[in-house]
Amino acid sequence: QQFKDFLHQRIMVDKISVSMINQGISAFKIMQVDVLKRDWQPIKIKRPRRVKKLPVVLSLSEVEKLIAVTKNIKHKAILMLAYSSGLRRQEVQLIKPSAIDSARMQIHVVQGKGKKDRYTILSAKTLDILRLYYKYERPSHFLFEAQGRKGQHLSDVTLNCIVKNSATKAGIKKQISFHTLRHCFATHLLEKGVNLRLIQQFMGHVSLKTTAGYLHLVNINPASVVSPLDSMNV
Repeated sequence: QQFKDFLHQRIMVDKISVSMINQGISAFKIMQVDVLKRDWQPIKIKRPRRVKKLPVVLSLSEVEKLIAVTKNIKHKAILMLAYSSGLRRQEVQLIKPSAIDSARMQIHVVQGKGKKDRYTILSAKTLDILRLYYKYERPSHFLFEAQGRKGQHLSDVTLNCIVKNSATKAGIKKQISFHTLRHCFATHLLEKGVNLRLIQQFMGHVSLKTTAGYLHLVNINPASVVSPLDSMNV
C-alpha cells in the first residue's frame, strides 16, 4: 500500500510518464521477488498501457529545404548523414571516420543500441559532403567533434539545436528533434518500396514489429498500386 501511495503521488503531483511508472513497478518487483524472495502474484500491480503516438515525419521537400538552408559544412554533413543512413543521435555522436566504407558504400555502426554492430547504407551525396568536411575539419578521433575541443564528441543539446535551427530557417513549423531524421529515413524508404526486412537491418531494430510501426506513416497513392494480375499474360 505504501508503494501504491508513492505511485499515486508521482502520477498526480509529479505528472510522471507511463514509462517512469513502469520503471517504478519493475524496480519494486525486483525488490520483492529477487531480494525479499516473495511471490509476485499476490502483490502484483497492474501496469498502465503505453500511450501510442505516431512520430512527426517531414516530407521529402521539407528534408530537402532543411539541408539546403544549412550553410555550415559540419552541420550540413551531420544532417545528411543522419537522414540518409537512419542513424540514432548517439550513433552520430560516436561515429569515427573509419566507419565510412566508401568502397562498399556502407556505414559500419559499431556498438549501436543494444551493443550490436550493423551496416547501413551510405549515400553518394553524403560521401561527397563528408569528404569535403573532413578535408576542411580534420577531426582527430570522432568524425564530428566539439568546436575547439579535439577528441570530444558533440553533445545531445548541440545536435538537437542544429536540427531545430535549420528547421526554423527552412520555415518548418513541425515540432521536430534530431531523431525525426531517423523516422524520415525509414518512412521515405518504405514509400519508395524498399523491403521492410531490409529497413529493419538498416535501422538496427531487434524486432520487425518496431520497423512495421512506420507503415502507419507511409503516404502512398492507391492509384499508383497495380494489381499483380495486370502483369500476367492471361
